Amino acid sequence: MKSLLTLKQKIGLCLAGLLLLLNVFTWQEVFALNGPHYLKVDVLDIGQGDSIFIETPDMRHILIDGGPDSAVLGKLAERLPFFKKSLDVVILTHPDQDHLMGLLYVLQKYKVDYIIWTGMVRDGANYSKWVALLEQKQQQGSKIIITKLGDKIKNGNVVIETLNPSENLEGTFFKEANDTGVVERLTYGKNSFLFTADIPSEIEQAMIDANINLASDVLKVGHHGSKYSSSETFLQEVNPNIAAISAGAHNTYGHPTQEVLQRLENSGITTLRTDQSGDVQMVSDGENIKINK
Repeated sequence: MKSLLTLKQKIGLCLAGLLLLLNVFTWQEVFALNGPHYLKVDVLDIGQGDSIFIETPDMRHILIDGGPDSAVLGKLAERLPFFKKSLDVVILTHPDQDHLMGLLYVLQKYKVDYIIWTGMVRDGANYSKWVALLEQKQQQGSKIIITKLGDKIKNGNVVIETLNPSENLEGTFFKEANDTGVVERLTYGKNSFLFTADIPSEIEQAMIDANINLASDVLKVGHHGSKYSSSETFLQEVNPNIAAISAGAHNTYGHPTQEVLQRLENSGITTLRTDQSGDVQMVSDGENIKINK
C-alpha cells in the first residue's frame, strides 16, 4: 500500500511539474507578444510588377500597389491572421496594369480604411473597374484621398510623405502614367525607405531640382530596373545602402537592365531582386535595418 501511495505521489509531482513548465512557456509567450515591435517592409515577389507590404510597429498594415494579378492575395494571407480581412491603407502609385490589377482583387476581398492615389483619368476597362470599386468602397466607409507633394501619413514614429506628383492631378487625363507615379518616402527613427513607382529619370531630376530630401537607407528601384530610371545623379542624391528591385523572372522587358545593375554596383549598393531571391523582407528597429533571407 505504501509503494502504491508513493507511486501516486510521484505521478502527482510529475503532473504538477509539467503544469508548472507549461505555465512558464505560456508566460514566456505572453512576454514575447508584448515585447518590442518593429517596422517591416516587404517588397513582394509577385512577378513582373510592383507590390510592397508594410507593417508598422503599431501593427498598422499598408499596401503599395498590387502587382499584375491575384498573386498578392496569397502574399497577404501569409502575412495577416486568417481572420483579418482589412488593411489600414492602400496606395495605387499609378494605374498601369502591373501595379493596378492586384488591387482590384484586394479591394474585393479586404476592407480598407484609406485608399490613396492620384485621381488621374485613363482609358480602359480595368481603370473603369478601379473607379467603380472606389465608389463602392467609399459607400462602405473607405476614405479616398488624392495625394500630392507634401501629404503625409503618420502612425506613431512612422511617417510616409508623398514626394511626387508635385500637384493635384485629379480629373487630368494621361495616356502614359509613369511621370505621375506616387513616390513615397517612409521614415522610422533614423531609418528611411524610398518607394519610386515607375518614375523615369526626368521626374527623378525634377525632384532633385526642387530640393526634395531623397536621402534614404533603402531604395525601391524605379520601373523594375529600367535603364530609363535610377540615374547616377539620382542614386547619388538618395545614397542608399540597399536597393530592392521588383521584377518577374525571365520577363520580356529585360528588367532589371545591365545598365542599372552596373550603376548600383558602382555605387556600392547592396542589391536584392525578387526575380532571384523571392520576397525582399526588411525589418527596422529605427536604428538598423535587417534583411531577412
